[in-house]
Amino acid sequence: MCLIVFAWRPGHALPLIVAANRDEFHARPTQALAAWDDAPGVHAGRDLEAGGTWLGVGPQGRFAALTNIRDPKQVLGPRSRGELVAGFLQGELGVEAYLDEVAGRSGQYSGFNLLVGDGRQLGYLNARDAAPRLLEAGVYGLSNAGLDTPWPKLVKARAGLQALLETPDPQRLLALLADGEQAADGELPETGVGLATEKLLSSVFIASQNYGTRASTVLIVDDRGRRRLIERSFGPFGGHLGEVSLEV
Repeated sequence: MCLIVFAWRPGHALPLIVAANRDEFHARPTQALAAWDDAPGVHAGRDLEAGGTWLGVGPQGRFAALTNIRDPKQVLGPRSRGELVAGFLQGELGVEAYLDEVAGRSGQYSGFNLLVGDGRQLGYLNARDAAPRLLEAGVYGLSNAGLDTPWPKLVKARAGLQALLETPDPQRLLALLADGEQAADGELPETGVGLATEKLLSSVFIASQNYGTRASTVLIVDDRGRRRLIERSFGPFGGHLGEVSLEV
């Protein structure tokens, strides 16, 4: 998952709204959003190579999502980051306890940002500082750096979400996630991957032959704990592969 914008509004009629794009190599095998047969109550896409996921919901109002940290110089961890999302969705630890536990072993994974929530709290952990925090009400964005790092696509998508909060129609949120406009050269971050790659990765929706946006997901949670999930799947060059809609 490479871009997540979300509104966290405890006490509101719609306390959590999430719009997220998962960017990945197209060759990596993936299962679309579905109920997990081996984990009752979990609904998520699935990485069929390592078994984890990038975003999903679970029993007792659980939600979790993850982005990678972009740094070509980082030491790669031996464990899959997707298990961090799956572990919370399938587990019983509370938000703070889970993030504390993950912080203690964050060095086993390549760089990541992790969001976990249970309907009452929403917490965040960046693997680099390993300092869990509970988030206050607000509109936030995560890409492949720290929370709210102002990369052009994050700023653009976060503003788009803010503009839709009064009438958060899922189709308009998905349209926000489909924006393929790349940033100007002078606005690009410098993450060590070269100008051409920075340019490719600068759009909200990424389309190329080998790497790009594989899934766009919208999650809307109401004050009764009902979750609506819509996921669109994509292939090379942004080819549409299908759509799944669930209410759980």
